[in-house]
Amino acid sequence: MTAPNSSAAAIDRPASRYGLVTGLTYAMFFMFAMTTDAVGEIISIAKIELSLSNTEASLFHWATMVGIALSGILLGFLADSLGRKNAIVLGLAVYGISSAVFFGSSTFSFYLALLFAGGLAIGVFKTAILALIGDISASTSDHTRRMNACEGFFAIGAIVGPLIVVTLDSAGLSWRWLYLLAAAMCGVMILASLRTRFPVPARKLEASKADMLSAVRLMGNRHAMGFSLAIALYVACEVAIFVWAPTLFSGYTGTPLAMAVAAYAVMIFFILRAVGRFLALWILQVFDWKIVMAAFTGAIFVCFLLSTLFGRDVAVFLLPLSGLFMSMIYPTFNSKGISCLPKAKHGAAAGLILFFTAVSAAFAPLLMGYVSDVAGNGDMAVGFHLATVFAGLLFALALYNLIADPAGGALANADSSDY
Repeated sequence: MTAPNSSAAAIDRPASRYGLVTGLTYAMFFMFAMTTDAVGEIISIAKIELSLSNTEASLFHWATMVGIALSGILLGFLADSLGRKNAIVLGLAVYGISSAVFFGSSTFSFYLALLFAGGLAIGVFKTAILALIGDISASTSDHTRRMNACEGFFAIGAIVGPLIVVTLDSAGLSWRWLYLLAAAMCGVMILASLRTRFPVPARKLEASKADMLSAVRLMGNRHAMGFSLAIALYVACEVAIFVWAPTLFSGYTGTPLAMAVAAYAVMIFFILRAVGRFLALWILQVFDWKIVMAAFTGAIFVCFLLSTLFGRDVAVFLLPLSGLFMSMIYPTFNSKGISCLPKAKHGAAAGLILFFTAVSAAFAPLLMGYVSDVAGNGDMAVGFHLATVFAGLLFALALYNLIADPAGGALANADSSDY
């Protein structure tokens, strides 16, 4: 029988025993990655189906990202005020409904409305998941490892989603079946969530005071903003690969090996990113996280810099390879940024970080496209010059973090009080 969410026993229950809750976090990360990271394949199909321009087609990506950004900054507090379980069920319900009705119409505006609603829902349940990961973690280090594991399942979903769309299209079926699959998964996860015991943060009373401005207020917190800035720079580097690498390598000619890698550059990037996130579970137990972040952001910067200096012949190998080094950056910075705040504010902190994630994902590709048009006459290699700047700034922040350890005190305090 499911224990009530307010049970005192749930508060003291060892974090390691929440196996079902952990499984649910993995499943939710996999599910929404399966849809959001399939947008590139969906755009290529829907553009022809609906006779869309490139700008119009890009709104398939924008609608979801804007929804996530607004939800993160304005609705992230629900994870704290409603409780993790209720926020997750609410978000999954809205996402499931918006996904289930994709066959209700075939107009461009209808699809955009559903994608925007889905983005709002993702913001609600993802902030709750991120806060929940803190609840079931035994320490800030455990929090980081769990976050990397969740993002590993996200990376797998990012591989599976596009493959499903391609398979559906090859069989003459609509890409919209992907969303029906996501709706079915939401239904299963809602039932599982309702029947699963969730931990209750010890500071639940303080969390009940959270409101719509909780995440906005955290903009005054130097730890929350510092990690949010680092994550925004990381996301700008990541989206540069899976949004613009196909354009960069379009029409590329070279050795047979190089041409084969160019054809599957994004898929190779996603696979290496997934492998790296599971490797993080071991690497972060052996090495200090600050050293890992400095080393890996440095490797990312080298990959981008050499690609910029030596052109496509080098970029075709180094840009996909950067996925291995990118793998641990987002979940590690994300977990540390959240852990710097009390658990009662983990929902708001996750919402703030999610806001900067989505804003960067929406605007960085746009800036790259604009730079390539204005300064390079459409040559996307010029857009990657901007991405190299993003990578350099990210490396500089990681070096500062290694040398100054600005969050060390906050993380040590969290280990002694909140975990």
